[in-house]
Amino acid sequence: MTTVTADRAQRRARATDSLPDKTLLGWLRDMQLIREFENRTAQAYQQAKIGGFCHVYTGQEALVVGTFAAVNKDDPVVTAYRDHGHALARGMSPEACMAEMFGKISGCAKGKGGSMHMFDRPNELYGGHGIVGAQSALGVGLAFSVKYEREVLQRDVYGKDNPPKRVALCYLGDGALNQGCLHESMNLAGLFSLPVIYIVENNGYSMGTSIARGTTMADDLTVKGKAYGMLSRKIDSMDILDVYTEFKKIADECREEQKPAFVDIRTYRYKGHSMSDPQKYRTREEVERYEKERDSIAMLVGHLMRDRQCLTEEQWNAMQDEIRQQVLAAVKFAEEAPEPGTEELYTDVFVNPLPQMSPSGEYTHGERNHLLKDE
Repeated sequence: MTTVTADRAQRRARATDSLPDKTLLGWLRDMQLIREFENRTAQAYQQAKIGGFCHVYTGQEALVVGTFAAVNKDDPVVTAYRDHGHALARGMSPEACMAEMFGKISGCAKGKGGSMHMFDRPNELYGGHGIVGAQSALGVGLAFSVKYEREVLQRDVYGKDNPPKRVALCYLGDGALNQGCLHESMNLAGLFSLPVIYIVENNGYSMGTSIARGTTMADDLTVKGKAYGMLSRKIDSMDILDVYTEFKKIADECREEQKPAFVDIRTYRYKGHSMSDPQKYRTREEVERYEKERDSIAMLVGHLMRDRQCLTEEQWNAMQDEIRQQVLAAVKFAEEAPEPGTEELYTDVFVNPLPQMSPSGEYTHGERNHLLKDE
């Protein structure tokens, strides 16, 4: 591993300083993959190849890549509807992710979920969810599950000594802070000391409203978690090195003590709330300032080139070209994948159609007369 420069050594020590170059280069690749994927997603949406709602993750890459790097692959995750970045960072293939947004059978949810519902059970990703704040209840449920499995099933049923401890990650936007479901969930997490980490992806705007206009204590959201007796911290996420350093301490503590946490992570989205957002609530100058001065990918590239000296301009250009081709291949895969057949209307649902109903959902003439006669 390349030793950090003297100038770098004079700065405060970070947990990333002891990580090998290969790890940080992997983070850069993941972040750039998300950035390129979302650029092509926006393009496909504008070409009417993607329907419904679509919320891209551009600008927030350091948050998800940094937090995922600080936990284990078997720690379950649930998130909201801006979820493409989470899916890719967790290990979902770009093909499965893009095909899902195109509504194709080859998508991760067989084309039935679309942009807001990325599921990847092998990678412990239990979905993006379209109802604001609703995933918070699932997050506390996942935490209960991993704690119960460890304390009861593995110990008493399977007879394993000292089974590994796990945590659950529940991502939410700052707009979800005012939903009752979140507060009920945090109350349960605090009461039962469940190892769930509520991660607020605080991009400053709840749809088109500045957080300060719709949420109390916007300058210190950690009070929300403290009210439920949780470990509560604030992190600036535009620099992935800080994200990993600060979040790993929180995750390690929650894992060891099997308790909940609330983390306010400041980030910034470059695009609108959704693809149809006119963005009248902020200036173009504000967005450009973040892009030029605080872009997370640019900061990591600078660190790897100047401080670590493990990345050259040529290597960075080659990585971008390789990722661009990978995402273009994913778009081509999604375009050519077949659409779900009509038989898929009746799969992956809780119940089948009632036997007296026709395929159209209406009573047949004979069935209707029969039911009226019985009445």
